[in-house]
Amino acid sequence: MALTINIPDALRRSVEAASGGLNTVLYTAKGQPSYMRVVPLRTLQSFTGQNLGTGTHPAFVVSGADKANLFLGLYPGCVKNGELLSLPGVDPAHSANFDTFVGYARACGTGWHCMTNPEWALLGHLCYENAFQPGGNNNYGQHESTGQYGVRADTGLPAIGGSGAGITRTLTGSGPTSWRHDNTPFGISDLNGNVWEWSPGMRVNAGEINIIANNDAALNATDLGASSAAWYAIDGATGALVAPGTAGTVKYATSGTADYTLVRASGSSFEGMTNPGGTPVGAAALALLKAHGCFPVAASGLGGDGFWVDVTSERVPLRGGYWIDGALRGVFALAIYYARSGADITVGARPAFVS
Repeated sequence: MALTINIPDALRRSVEAASGGLNTVLYTAKGQPSYMRVVPLRTLQSFTGQNLGTGTHPAFVVSGADKANLFLGLYPGCVKNGELLSLPGVDPAHSANFDTFVGYARACGTGWHCMTNPEWALLGHLCYENAFQPGGNNNYGQHESTGQYGVRADTGLPAIGGSGAGITRTLTGSGPTSWRHDNTPFGISDLNGNVWEWSPGMRVNAGEINIIANNDAALNATDLGASSAAWYAIDGATGALVAPGTAGTVKYATSGTADYTLVRASGSSFEGMTNPGGTPVGAAALALLKAHGCFPVAASGLGGDGFWVDVTSERVPLRGGYWIDGALRGVFALAIYYARSGADITVGARPAFVS
Protein backbone atom coordinates (compact mmCIF):
# COMPACT_ATOMS: atom_id res chain seq x y z
CA MET A 1 0.00 0.00 0.00
CA ALA A 2 1.35 3.44 -0.93
CA LEU A 3 1.79 6.13 1.69
CA THR A 4 -1.29 8.31 2.04
CA ILE A 5 -1.17 11.79 3.52
CA ASN A 6 -4.13 13.82 2.32
CA ILE A 7 -6.99 11.32 2.45
CA PRO A 8 -9.34 12.67 5.16
CA ASP A 9 -10.12 9.40 6.94
CA ALA A 10 -12.06 9.43 10.20
CA LEU A 11 -9.04 8.94 12.47
CA ARG A 12 -7.06 11.74 10.84
CA ARG A 13 -10.06 14.07 10.89
CA SER A 14 -10.63 13.48 14.58
CA VAL A 15 -6.97 13.99 15.54
CA GLU A 16 -6.63 17.16 13.45
CA ALA A 17 -9.91 18.57 14.75
CA ALA A 18 -9.06 17.89 18.40
CA SER A 19 -5.62 19.52 18.08
CA GLY A 20 -6.57 22.42 15.83
CA GLY A 21 -4.32 20.98 13.13
CA LEU A 22 -1.22 20.72 15.35
CA ASN A 23 -1.34 16.91 15.18
CA THR A 24 -2.18 14.54 12.35
CA VAL A 25 -2.06 10.85 11.49
CA LEU A 26 0.12 9.53 8.67
CA TYR A 27 0.07 6.02 7.28
CA THR A 28 2.97 3.74 6.48
CA ALA A 29 3.63 1.49 3.50
CA LYS A 30 1.66 -1.24 5.29
CA GLY A 31 -1.20 1.12 6.09
CA GLN A 32 -0.39 1.44 9.78
CA PRO A 33 -1.12 4.77 11.53
CA SER A 34 1.42 7.02 13.23
CA TYR A 35 0.45 10.03 15.34
CA MET A 36 2.57 13.03 14.35
CA ARG A 37 3.15 16.67 15.31
CA VAL A 38 3.17 19.09 12.36
CA VAL A 39 6.10 21.54 12.69
CA PRO A 40 6.10 24.43 10.17
CA LEU A 41 9.31 25.78 8.65
CA ARG A 42 11.42 28.06 10.81
CA THR A 43 14.42 30.20 9.96
CA LEU A 44 17.50 30.31 12.15
CA GLN A 45 17.15 34.04 12.78
CA SER A 46 13.57 33.59 14.00
CA PHE A 47 14.98 32.02 17.16
CA THR A 48 15.98 35.30 18.76
CA GLY A 49 18.81 35.27 21.27
CA GLN A 50 20.14 31.84 20.26
CA ASN A 51 22.77 33.03 17.74
CA LEU A 52 22.10 30.28 15.22
CA GLY A 53 22.98 32.30 12.14
CA THR A 54 20.63 33.06 9.24
CA GLY A 55 18.71 31.06 6.66
CA THR A 56 16.39 28.09 6.92
CA HIS A 57 16.89 25.87 9.96
CA PRO A 58 18.80 22.78 8.74
CA ALA A 59 16.05 20.43 9.91
CA PHE A 60 13.87 21.80 7.07
CA VAL A 61 16.50 21.49 4.31
CA VAL A 62 16.48 18.09 2.61
CA SER A 63 18.43 17.39 -0.58
CA GLY A 64 18.98 21.12 -0.99
CA ALA A 65 15.27 22.03 -0.88
CA ASP A 66 13.31 23.79 1.86
CA LYS A 67 10.43 21.77 3.30
CA ALA A 68 7.30 23.58 4.46
CA ASN A 69 6.62 21.13 7.30
CA LEU A 70 8.17 18.35 9.29
CA PHE A 71 6.09 15.58 10.83
CA LEU A 72 7.66 14.42 14.10
CA GLY A 73 6.45 11.45 16.11
CA LEU A 74 4.34 12.44 19.09
CA TYR A 75 5.66 9.37 20.89
CA PRO A 76 8.82 7.26 21.09
CA GLY A 77 8.58 4.54 18.48
CA CYS A 78 7.16 1.06 18.80
CA VAL A 79 7.69 -1.68 16.23
CA LYS A 80 4.72 -3.41 14.62
CA ASN A 81 4.95 -5.57 11.51
CA GLY A 82 8.54 -4.46 11.02
CA GLU A 83 7.70 -0.72 10.95
CA LEU A 84 8.56 2.01 13.48
CA LEU A 85 5.32 3.71 14.57
CA SER A 86 4.35 6.61 16.83
CA LEU A 87 1.45 5.33 18.94
CA PRO A 88 0.10 6.30 22.37
CA GLY A 89 -0.09 3.99 25.35
CA VAL A 90 2.51 1.39 24.37
CA ASP A 91 5.89 0.24 25.69
CA PRO A 92 8.58 1.99 23.61
CA ALA A 93 10.64 -0.23 21.34
CA HIS A 94 14.14 -0.94 22.62
CA SER A 95 17.06 -3.37 22.51
CA ALA A 96 17.97 -2.88 18.83
CA ASN A 97 21.07 -1.25 17.40
CA PHE A 98 21.33 1.93 15.33
CA ASP A 99 21.12 0.29 11.91
CA THR A 100 18.18 -1.91 12.92
CA PHE A 101 16.12 1.06 14.08
CA VAL A 102 17.01 2.97 10.89
CA GLY A 103 15.72 -0.03 8.95
CA TYR A 104 12.46 -0.15 10.92
CA ALA A 105 11.84 3.54 10.16
CA ARG A 106 12.72 3.30 6.47
CA ALA A 107 10.47 0.25 6.11
CA CYS A 108 7.52 2.64 6.60
CA GLY A 109 8.12 4.07 3.11
CA THR A 110 9.73 6.99 1.34
CA GLY A 111 10.17 10.01 3.61
CA TRP A 112 10.02 8.03 6.85
CA HIS A 113 13.09 8.06 9.07
CA CYS A 114 14.29 7.98 12.66
CA MET A 115 13.98 11.48 14.09
CA THR A 116 17.31 13.02 13.18
CA ASN A 117 19.83 15.03 15.13
CA PRO A 118 18.81 18.33 13.41
CA GLU A 119 15.17 17.59 14.25
CA TRP A 120 16.08 17.00 17.90
CA ALA A 121 18.04 20.27 17.82
CA LEU A 122 15.00 22.05 16.42
CA LEU A 123 12.88 20.86 19.35
CA GLY A 124 15.53 22.13 21.75
CA HIS A 125 15.42 25.53 20.10
CA LEU A 126 11.63 25.60 20.36
CA CYS A 127 11.72 24.66 24.04
CA TYR A 128 14.34 27.28 24.86
CA GLU A 129 12.39 29.89 22.91
CA ASN A 130 9.30 29.13 25.00
CA ALA A 131 11.30 29.05 28.27
CA PHE A 132 9.87 25.61 28.96
CA GLN A 133 11.84 22.43 29.54
CA PRO A 134 9.54 19.38 29.46
CA GLY A 135 9.55 16.84 32.25
CA GLY A 136 9.45 13.11 31.81
CA ASN A 137 10.21 9.68 33.18
CA ASN A 138 13.68 10.27 34.55
CA ASN A 139 13.35 8.72 38.02
CA TYR A 140 11.88 5.22 37.79
CA GLY A 141 8.49 6.13 36.35
CA GLN A 142 8.24 9.71 37.61
CA HIS A 143 9.76 13.10 36.88
CA GLU A 144 12.64 13.54 39.32
CA SER A 145 10.88 13.53 42.72
CA THR A 146 7.93 15.76 41.89
CA GLY A 147 5.12 13.22 42.02
CA GLN A 148 4.46 13.59 38.28
CA TYR A 149 4.37 10.10 36.86
CA GLY A 150 3.37 7.97 33.91
CA VAL A 151 1.99 4.45 33.61
CA ARG A 152 4.81 1.94 34.00
CA ALA A 153 5.09 -0.58 31.18
CA ASP A 154 5.82 -3.32 33.73
CA THR A 155 2.51 -2.45 35.49
CA GLY A 156 4.40 -1.59 38.68
CA LEU A 157 3.73 1.47 40.80
CA PRO A 158 5.85 4.61 40.35
CA ALA A 159 8.19 5.55 43.18
CA ILE A 160 6.25 8.73 43.88
CA GLY A 161 8.34 11.32 45.70
CA GLY A 162 11.36 9.06 46.02
CA SER A 163 13.64 6.76 44.07
CA GLY A 164 13.17 3.29 42.71
CA ALA A 165 14.81 0.39 40.96
CA GLY A 166 14.39 -1.92 38.02
CA ILE A 167 13.28 -1.45 34.41
CA THR A 168 10.70 1.32 34.56
CA ARG A 169 9.84 2.45 31.06
CA THR A 170 6.47 4.19 30.97
CA LEU A 171 3.79 3.79 28.32
CA THR A 172 4.16 6.39 25.59
CA GLY A 173 2.31 9.63 26.27
CA SER A 174 1.01 8.44 29.63
CA GLY A 175 2.55 11.29 31.61
CA PRO A 176 1.00 14.72 32.31
CA THR A 177 0.89 17.67 29.92
CA SER A 178 4.13 18.97 31.44
CA TRP A 179 5.86 15.99 29.81
CA ARG A 180 5.09 17.42 26.36
CA HIS A 181 7.49 19.76 24.58
CA ASP A 182 5.11 22.75 24.56
CA ASN A 183 3.26 22.06 27.83
CA THR A 184 0.00 21.35 25.96
CA PRO A 185 -1.90 18.09 25.38
CA PHE A 186 -0.85 18.26 21.72
CA GLY A 187 2.91 18.50 22.25
CA ILE A 188 5.57 15.90 21.54
CA SER A 189 5.88 13.61 24.55
CA ASP A 190 8.67 11.74 26.33
CA LEU A 191 11.62 13.82 25.17
CA ASN A 192 12.91 13.75 28.75
CA GLY A 193 13.87 10.27 29.90
CA ASN A 194 11.97 7.01 29.34
CA VAL A 195 14.35 5.68 26.64
CA TRP A 196 17.34 7.17 24.90
CA GLU A 197 16.66 7.66 21.19
CA TRP A 198 19.04 7.02 18.32
CA SER A 199 19.47 10.31 16.45
CA PRO A 200 20.98 9.96 12.94
CA GLY A 201 22.88 12.72 11.21
CA MET A 202 25.72 13.38 13.64
CA ARG A 203 28.60 11.40 15.12
CA VAL A 204 31.93 11.76 16.88
CA ASN A 205 34.84 9.93 15.26
CA ALA A 206 37.99 9.86 17.38
CA GLY A 207 36.88 13.17 18.87
CA GLU A 208 36.09 14.90 15.58
CA ILE A 209 32.49 16.13 15.21
CA ASN A 210 30.94 14.93 11.94
CA ILE A 211 27.54 15.80 10.52
CA ILE A 212 25.50 14.93 7.47
CA ALA A 213 24.60 18.15 5.64
CA ASN A 214 21.37 19.85 6.73
CA ASN A 215 18.71 17.14 7.21
CA ASP A 216 19.88 14.76 4.49
CA ALA A 217 19.99 12.03 7.15
CA ALA A 218 16.19 11.98 6.70
CA LEU A 219 16.55 10.73 3.12
CA ASN A 220 16.01 7.01 2.65
CA ALA A 221 18.83 6.95 0.11
CA THR A 222 21.45 8.53 2.41
CA ASP A 223 24.14 6.12 3.50
CA LEU A 224 24.43 6.49 7.28
CA GLY A 225 27.23 3.92 7.56
CA ALA A 226 30.61 4.48 9.17
CA SER A 227 32.43 4.81 5.83
CA SER A 228 29.74 6.87 4.07
CA ALA A 229 30.81 9.75 1.86
CA ALA A 230 27.91 11.76 3.31
CA TRP A 231 29.84 12.57 6.49
CA TYR A 232 31.46 16.00 6.84
CA ALA A 233 33.69 17.58 9.43
CA ILE A 234 33.37 21.27 10.34
CA ASP A 235 36.17 23.77 9.72
CA GLY A 236 36.85 25.36 13.09
CA ALA A 237 37.51 28.83 11.69
CA THR A 238 34.87 29.21 8.96
CA GLY A 239 32.18 26.60 9.69
CA ALA A 240 32.58 25.17 6.19
CA LEU A 241 31.84 21.49 5.72
CA VAL A 242 35.04 19.64 4.84
CA ALA A 243 36.24 16.07 4.54
CA PRO A 244 36.67 14.21 7.83
CA GLY A 245 40.26 14.26 8.96
CA THR A 246 41.01 17.68 7.45
CA ALA A 247 43.31 19.83 9.58
CA GLY A 248 41.65 22.44 11.79
CA THR A 249 38.25 20.78 12.24
CA VAL A 250 36.09 21.02 15.36
CA LYS A 251 36.54 18.32 17.99
CA TYR A 252 35.25 17.39 21.42
CA ALA A 253 37.52 16.71 24.39
CA THR A 254 36.93 16.16 28.09
CA SER A 255 39.79 18.48 29.11
CA GLY A 256 42.55 20.67 27.71
CA THR A 257 42.93 23.72 25.48
CA ALA A 258 43.62 22.27 22.04
CA ASP A 259 42.82 24.44 19.02
CA TYR A 260 39.24 24.30 17.70
CA THR A 261 38.21 21.96 20.50
CA LEU A 262 35.06 22.14 22.62
CA VAL A 263 35.53 20.87 26.16
CA ARG A 264 33.20 19.29 28.68
CA ALA A 265 33.81 16.52 31.19
CA SER A 266 31.70 13.50 30.29
CA GLY A 267 28.70 13.22 32.62
CA SER A 268 28.45 16.96 33.23
CA SER A 269 25.76 19.34 32.01
CA PHE A 270 25.63 20.15 28.30
CA GLU A 271 25.09 23.85 28.98
CA GLY A 272 28.48 24.08 30.70
CA MET A 273 30.46 23.23 27.55
CA THR A 274 33.33 25.65 26.87
CA ASN A 275 35.39 26.80 23.89
CA PRO A 276 38.78 27.23 25.55
CA GLY A 277 41.19 26.41 22.73
CA GLY A 278 44.34 28.41 22.14
CA THR A 279 42.64 29.05 18.81
CA PRO A 280 38.94 28.83 19.72
CA VAL A 281 36.18 27.66 17.42
CA GLY A 282 35.03 30.61 15.31
CA ALA A 283 31.62 32.27 15.44
CA ALA A 284 30.35 30.80 12.15
CA ALA A 285 31.30 27.28 13.19
CA LEU A 286 29.70 27.77 16.61
CA ALA A 287 26.46 28.93 14.98
CA LEU A 288 26.38 25.80 12.82
CA LEU A 289 27.10 23.59 15.83
CA LYS A 290 24.28 25.24 17.81
CA ALA A 291 21.87 24.71 14.90
CA HIS A 292 22.73 21.00 14.98
CA GLY A 293 22.45 20.76 18.76
CA CYS A 294 26.16 20.14 19.26
CA PHE A 295 26.93 23.28 21.30
CA PRO A 296 24.67 25.01 23.84
CA VAL A 297 22.65 28.05 22.79
CA ALA A 298 23.11 29.48 26.29
CA ALA A 299 25.17 28.89 29.43
CA SER A 300 22.01 28.35 31.50
CA GLY A 301 18.32 27.68 31.04
CA LEU A 302 18.77 24.32 29.30
CA GLY A 303 17.55 22.29 32.25
CA GLY A 304 20.97 21.11 33.36
CA ASP A 305 20.66 18.28 30.82
CA GLY A 306 23.68 16.01 30.58
CA PHE A 307 26.45 15.45 28.06
CA TRP A 308 28.39 12.20 27.72
CA VAL A 309 31.08 11.54 25.13
CA ASP A 310 33.63 8.89 24.16
CA VAL A 311 36.37 10.32 21.94
CA THR A 312 38.27 7.10 21.30
CA SER A 313 36.49 5.89 18.14
CA GLU A 314 33.23 6.27 16.17
CA ARG A 315 30.22 6.95 18.37
CA VAL A 316 26.69 7.88 17.26
CA PRO A 317 24.34 10.07 19.30
CA LEU A 318 21.53 9.27 21.65
CA ARG A 319 19.11 11.98 22.72
CA GLY A 320 16.78 12.65 25.65
CA GLY A 321 17.88 10.19 28.33
CA TYR A 322 16.22 7.24 30.05
CA TRP A 323 14.43 6.51 33.29
CA ILE A 324 17.20 7.42 35.75
CA ASP A 325 19.51 10.38 36.51
CA GLY A 326 16.82 13.01 37.03
CA ALA A 327 17.85 16.50 35.98
CA LEU A 328 20.56 15.24 33.61
CA ARG A 329 17.80 13.93 31.29
CA GLY A 330 15.92 16.22 28.93
CA VAL A 331 15.52 17.57 25.44
CA PHE A 332 19.14 18.82 25.39
CA ALA A 333 20.62 15.62 26.86
CA LEU A 334 23.23 14.23 24.45
CA ALA A 335 25.12 10.97 24.84
CA ILE A 336 27.75 10.15 22.24
CA TYR A 337 29.26 7.05 23.78
CA TYR A 338 27.47 4.15 22.07
CA ALA A 339 28.86 2.41 19.02
CA ARG A 340 26.31 1.92 16.25
CA SER A 341 26.33 -1.80 17.06
CA GLY A 342 25.10 -1.21 20.62
CA ALA A 343 21.68 -2.37 21.77
CA ASP A 344 20.15 -1.95 25.20
CA ILE A 345 16.83 -1.99 27.05
CA THR A 346 17.34 1.75 27.63
CA VAL A 347 17.63 2.70 23.93
CA GLY A 348 14.94 3.19 21.27
CA ALA A 349 14.10 5.62 18.44
CA ARG A 350 11.27 7.86 17.22
CA PRO A 351 9.74 8.00 13.74
CA ALA A 352 9.53 11.17 11.67
CA PHE A 353 8.43 11.99 8.13
CA VAL A 354 9.26 14.57 5.49
CA SER A 355 7.81 14.66 2.00
